[in-house]
Amino acid sequence: MCGIVGAVAQRNIVSVLIEGLRRLEYRGYDSCGVAVLDARGPTRARSVERVADLEGQVRDGNLEGVTGIAHTRWATHGAPVTDNAHPIFSRDALALVHNGIIENYEGLREMLRGKGYEFISQTDTEVIAHLIHSLYRGDLFAAVRAAVAQLHGAYAIAVLHKDQPHTVVGARQGSPLVVGLGEGENFLASDALALAGSTERFIFLEEGDVCELSLDGVRIADRQGEAAQREVRQVAAYGGAVELGPYRHFMQKEIFEQPRAITDTIAQTDAFDASIFGEGAGQVFADIDSLLILACGTSYYSGLTAKYWLESLARIPTQVEIASEYRYRESVPNPKSLVVVISQSGETADTLAALKHAQGLGHKHTLAICNVGTSAMVRQTELSFLTHAGREIGVASTKAFTTQLVALFTLAATLAKLRGRLNDEQEADYLKQLRHLPAALNSVLALEPQIIAWSEEFSRKEHALFLGRGMHYPIALEGALKLKEISYIHAEAYPAGELKHGPLALVTEAMPVVTVAPNDALLEKLKSNIQEVRARGGQLYVFADADTKIVNGEGLHVIRMPEHYGLLSPILHVVPLQLLAYHTACARGTDVDKPRNLAKSVTVE
Repeated sequence: MCGIVGAVAQRNIVSVLIEGLRRLEYRGYDSCGVAVLDARGPTRARSVERVADLEGQVRDGNLEGVTGIAHTRWATHGAPVTDNAHPIFSRDALALVHNGIIENYEGLREMLRGKGYEFISQTDTEVIAHLIHSLYRGDLFAAVRAAVAQLHGAYAIAVLHKDQPHTVVGARQGSPLVVGLGEGENFLASDALALAGSTERFIFLEEGDVCELSLDGVRIADRQGEAAQREVRQVAAYGGAVELGPYRHFMQKEIFEQPRAITDTIAQTDAFDASIFGEGAGQVFADIDSLLILACGTSYYSGLTAKYWLESLARIPTQVEIASEYRYRESVPNPKSLVVVISQSGETADTLAALKHAQGLGHKHTLAICNVGTSAMVRQTELSFLTHAGREIGVASTKAFTTQLVALFTLAATLAKLRGRLNDEQEADYLKQLRHLPAALNSVLALEPQIIAWSEEFSRKEHALFLGRGMHYPIALEGALKLKEISYIHAEAYPAGELKHGPLALVTEAMPVVTVAPNDALLEKLKSNIQEVRARGGQLYVFADADTKIVNGEGLHVIRMPEHYGLLSPILHVVPLQLLAYHTACARGTDVDKPRNLAKSVTVE
């Protein structure tokens, strides 16, 4: 989602700003822009195309400056047009970039109009720019502090003013912002990745912080306005380009990287020991009597899958909630519950807000399952488990999801062992299965040619149903999500037993029905559901384990999975659904890696 880069230096920093934006492109955006200070004041270039187009504008316009800010915008308030692209100006004196949403912008806008400010854009961001300008009395740091005290919502901002040519001021509340420390130059960004190559020394700003960057250093004030000292961390952020290699898209590459990603994730697991979740995890796990999982989107589906493992293996009650819903309802807190938050980026705004809400209700034990060790989520939880999926560029998550499942299975097995429900022989067996997962996944990936053949048929459809039972129902949900995310085909998922309670009315020859069919205890029930579809003329596309005895027939198309994998079967069965979505999108000619209206790191509510 939206990205920020800022810099104060003694050299032309335009190339640093542009390169920073390029490294944030994978997050998704609709427009981009850059502003620098020169002798006339702030000067900018903006584009509703890609960063490459912005770079061309900058080059053709000879845009140069030693102080500047830059932005990639994912539209919330106002369409993705040039007037709404950041940086936003106020009276040609002040330039500002903003991530997040200001909830009270309408009232502030009317107040500022009363003071004579003209609004050119449709954004909530322009309110912040004019508000800071109206409060400026020669001290930008003070003006920003006074302005943010009036804002309601989430934000990360970077601001510059023509009267302070070697200053950039930043502030954050509910949206990430990091300071990069250099020699005679300093930087600001929404992600340390944007500054790779410029510095490896970072300060991760805390909620409510306001910072001022100058050539000499950085000063920070907390939400009370008191001077704050924040830890400087050494982070070797990898900024190199990720190469596609032989693949058409990053999503395809990341699907095929899953065996490696899982290998890296389980490398730290020689036994199901609490210590792999962090110092003191053993005491925490001994102190809990239930789990509360909070997540959004794909991560939410990983949590739904984990509920089956946690309750069947560890016999521990588990509740899974959509993060954006949990924080706005009246819930009954249990201080002895472990709150587990799941996020690829660790910066998902809804999940971070839900975590904060849970902590405010008295939940003291928290665990993050995340792919980014420096993220806000990891810093704000008591325990953590890093998934080691590596950078995921495609907006539609693949390897992040399967590594989350591995982490959650590890958690379930660890809790089962600590609760006396997993003996040494069972532990050895599950560890062996985890280590065999990469090889098993390679066998599933070999099914790609058969799935491509199905995708040609799917590409001509506009609707699809996905069915699963038990712990494979969340996998059906994930398969449907992938198809609609990148092919724009309307897809819904149901527990197969629910067909007769309504969804069966949708089944016709024109509605493909994708079914996940492992050889588990619910197989015979699932076969009955399959017959219900066939009796209505539906076309079934079934991913069936080898020993299910489900065979091709009229209206029944079967791809045989290599092997049944017991409790870990969901990790195998999601991969062909990823491939089906991917190749269907390719056949329809959509932008697979950057689907419309979506962003990779969702940092707004």
